[in-house]
Amino acid sequence: MNPRLAAARALAAVLSGKASLNSSLPAQLDKVEERDRGLVQDLAFGTARWQPRLDLLAAQLLQKPFKAADADVQALLLVGLYQLFYTRIPAHAAIGETVGCADKLKKPWAKGLLNAVLRRAQREGEALLADMERDPVVRTAHPRWLQKALKAFWPDQWEAICAANNAHPPMILRVNRRHHSRDTYLALLAEAGISASPCQYSRDGILLAEACDVRGLPGFAEGWVSVQDEAAQLAADLMELAPGQRVLDACCAPGGKTCHLLEAEAGLGEVVAIDLEAKRLARVRENLDRLQLDAQLIACDARDTASWWDGKPFQRILLDAPCSATGVIRRHPDIKLTRQADDIPALAALQGELLDALWPTLEVGGMLVYATCSSLPTENTDVIDAFLARTPGARELDLALDAGLRQPHGRQLLAQEGGHDGFYYAKLIKIAASRG
Repeated sequence: MNPRLAAARALAAVLSGKASLNSSLPAQLDKVEERDRGLVQDLAFGTARWQPRLDLLAAQLLQKPFKAADADVQALLLVGLYQLFYTRIPAHAAIGETVGCADKLKKPWAKGLLNAVLRRAQREGEALLADMERDPVVRTAHPRWLQKALKAFWPDQWEAICAANNAHPPMILRVNRRHHSRDTYLALLAEAGISASPCQYSRDGILLAEACDVRGLPGFAEGWVSVQDEAAQLAADLMELAPGQRVLDACCAPGGKTCHLLEAEAGLGEVVAIDLEAKRLARVRENLDRLQLDAQLIACDARDTASWWDGKPFQRILLDAPCSATGVIRRHPDIKLTRQADDIPALAALQGELLDALWPTLEVGGMLVYATCSSLPTENTDVIDAFLARTPGARELDLALDAGLRQPHGRQLLAQEGGHDGFYYAKLIKIAASRG
């Protein structure tokens, strides 16, 4: 299959609200030659990254918008525009190959339209975009609702956040303490000719100068190292783990933090890791097996404690709550297409429900770390504020953390170009069992 067609089909599912790129892209990658898979990924993720900007440009070039049934043609046009403005692909190849895909969509009428629009974009696109730069959606390549939210919440940082969201994310490793210290593994990387440096905030984190195939990393198959963003690595030390503790990792997939907890404290009594979908737990099991670790995995709704909790209290709980993922847009740029402003209040309500449900499973004197990969206070400090107000037995603890910005509750890490993702942490201690 033509790589442009594969990328467009994956994007069309996203534009139609039927899938994310993580779910739509793998099936398309299976249909292209192995040598073309990198190109397909670049076209799909790159087009999603710049879609708010490209979509407004397309609206300037089209006489009328596409019908809902023609999301595949719309996606193909966006892929063509992405090639013209953000890749080194020669214009004649970008246009010719993209237009030719219309036949495979069984929409030959689209060939003339795509050809005319893309050729006009080649001639006039730079000037049109320059005229549109006054619109912050064009300038930042963020949907209007999100651009406005970031500006309102972070008036001094919002443009830097948008720039970081549009940058390619760095590849960051987490060294397995059970095998090596970070310094020892840095030496192994140097011996392998891989340039790297220690992360600033995570004591297990290593920043690679360039991304590479994990199969080329020393000891990857043996579990010496994993790929995980620095911000996510901070959870393990914030948990203040100790031998014998029973630990709950709620909403655990894909299991990076589950594994890090077990690496950080080999003497834990038990780790219970739960997630809503059994198929997501399969990825957790794969990660545990590679690292030769074990945890009890349960597929369930964390809120329905009667269905999964055995009544034995936990000394530590990590709640990495479902969220808008607005802090990891650079890794999942289709979030710009899939998230809407109306999603945020519903997510905040879910986060509150999870806190309420899990709190009774925590031992008096035990601690809960609340985390999200959101950049929006509505899902973070506001959720913690509301929970503390309705939960007399809960108190907030200070975070031993230099990263990020102090909030009314917890700390907010904002995405950094060349550094960590956007993330939020707060820590709570249970001082009484009753909830008045």
